[in-house]
Amino acid sequence: MTDSRMANAQIRTQEVDDLLRVLSAMDDPDEVFTLLEDLFTIREIRETSQRLAVARLLDAGMSYAAIEKETGASATTIARVSKCLTYGTGGYRQALDILA
Repeated sequence: MTDSRMANAQIRTQEVDDLLRVLSAMDDPDEVFTLLEDLFTIREIRETSQRLAVARLLDAGMSYAAIEKETGASATTIARVSKCLTYGTGGYRQALDILA
């Protein structure tokens, strides 16, 4: 079993599946946002959103320095997102395809 599959097996609990079911059933972005506000801190929402913005800019071919300047993301965050885009499970790619 690969490291990512082992991590997935540890994270993918019934509680996580319940959250996924709730999120996938919500059609209204405002409804999703109200849940996010209850589940996460403002900082967590901003940081998660920032990572998606970083992924979009990396996908567009922007340099780390330009992304750091535009988003305020650290070089570490940019590198982590880049690694996920290249070697991850495809979640960022799916998100970027939705946003395209």
